[in-house]
Amino acid sequence: MAQVAIITASDSGIGKECALLLAQQGFDIGITWHSDEEGAKDTARKVVSHGVRAEIVQLDLGNLPEGAQALEKLIQRLWRIDVLVNNAGAMTKAPFLDMAFDEWRKIFTVDVDGAFLCSQIAARQMVKQGQGGRIINITSVHEHTPLPDASAYTAAK
Repeated sequence: MAQVAIITASDSGIGKECALLLAQQGFDIGITWHSDEEGAKDTARKVVSHGVRAEIVQLDLGNLPEGAQALEKLIQRLWRIDVLVNNAGAMTKAPFLDMAFDEWRKIFTVDVDGAFLCSQIAARQMVKQGQGGRIINITSVHEHTPLPDASAYTAAK
């Protein structure tokens, strides 16, 4: 049985590249997307071209805890999880002094709370499988080099 990697926000960018690299290594891939279903389908086509399985599901980490349950759907479809790459993130730009608290919380809900819940779901399954696993959290260079007007994103990463 192939090992399985689930990569959040693998419809484009870093997530897509992680999915393709792991597919090249022989992993079956779980792909999540928030607003770009076509990007997720493109990732899946490229993953399958490496001779492995791909499953796609929409992930809404802005709606927690229910949104994180999409990860459970992928685990059911792929029968297991060996690697989770927490890549999903949200950002809004506003000067720190003008940022509303609810906007601050929206970023933390996706970037921090979402990663926590996805990690918890994955870790519970990994323990149940009895073979360990890996959880990788993608951060950002902006934790060291802050973006102007992106204080919530910088703090969350």
